[in-house]
Amino acid sequence: MRGKLIRAGEVTLWLEEIGPPGGDVVLLVAGANGSAFMWPDGFVALLADKGYRVIRYDHRDTGRSTRRPFDEHPYGIEDLARDAVAILDACSVGRAHVVGLSMGGTIGQVLALDHLERLSSLTLMLTTGLDVDFAGNYLRAMRGEPPVGSLPTPRPDVVAELGRMFTPGATLEDELQRRVEQWRVLAGDVLPFDPDEFRRIEAAAIEHTGSLVPSTAHARIRPVPTKRGEELRRVRTPALVIQGREDPLNPPPHGRHLANLIPGATLVEIPGLGHALPSVAHERIAKVILGHMRQHPTRVIDPEN
Repeated sequence: MRGKLIRAGEVTLWLEEIGPPGGDVVLLVAGANGSAFMWPDGFVALLADKGYRVIRYDHRDTGRSTRRPFDEHPYGIEDLARDAVAILDACSVGRAHVVGLSMGGTIGQVLALDHLERLSSLTLMLTTGLDVDFAGNYLRAMRGEPPVGSLPTPRPDVVAELGRMFTPGATLEDELQRRVEQWRVLAGDVLPFDPDEFRRIEAAAIEHTGSLVPSTAHARIRPVPTKRGEELRRVRTPALVIQGREDPLNPPPHGRHLANLIPGATLVEIPGLGHALPSVAHERIAKVILGHMRQHPTRVIDPEN
């Protein structure tokens, strides 16, 4: 088995390190119910090939990390942020560049508030601010209700597709088709969508987990109180916000709203990008993130090298 298991309080977490051991560390934080394999191998390689030591890991209740009945062992986003710190501790990493996707971006914001000494830089992708009631917006989209305030809810048709759950007795082929269709609607209609690409990603994730049954625990996770959004105005970690212009879950201007909350944050909007990481967008996204991290290195870099 590649990777390793580490202890984080009462749970174990699976992690994998890719890239040179002496490089600046990039911690990739996946979205809700996502294992480490939410970060495609090709995207990870683009960071590692530039000399970064990349760490991706399974959230609790995903992949090979501890999976338990949520009602018996409830937790919140802040607990997942502490899990991320435990990953850094286990890898003997003092500070890292944190890149969070979707719910991982929410975790990244909590890290910047509660564990700022562990961050060299912060990249928040396809997410929204802590002051936004995402769960409430999701429910409003399900019911066909208008948004509260000026920020849009998720697209109702996408929410409906995400509501198609695993069917007991489903075959591997059934489950792969279901997951690919969900990625299709999340990816949007602008960039080319390769179903075989996402089929390979999900097949690897299923093999890694050892089960066809997807995790759903994070649908019930305790959210961060929206009042904590005001705390983002004191964040001093160099922050990059990446907005997918076709993101159906956190549509524009969610990214701009988030960037405006964090002093000095940079906003990059990527045309055609939805709520997924298709290979056609990997180089563009990696270039933006690499540029941000190079401006804020963890180690002092010798200009002669």
